[in-house]
Amino acid sequence: MTSLLAQFVKHKRKTLRLTQVDLAEKSGVGLRFVRELEQGKTTLRLDKVNQVLDLFGCEVGPVRKEERYE
Repeated sequence: MTSLLAQFVKHKRKTLRLTQVDLAEKSGVGLRFVRELEQGKTTLRLDKVNQVLDLFGCEVGPVRKEERYE
């Protein structure tokens, strides 16, 4: 099962009509990294993920969870 991040990157890449090679070159990461990202690998370097996402005007980072009141 691929992650939402993997699906997002693949969709955006295809929308922009980029190959995985194009995406790797434009973002400054390796082709292997792009492939692993799109396959949903769970252990990727966050800085490299953000290098790729920067092409789409996005980034990932820590998000504070809402406090739950019971």
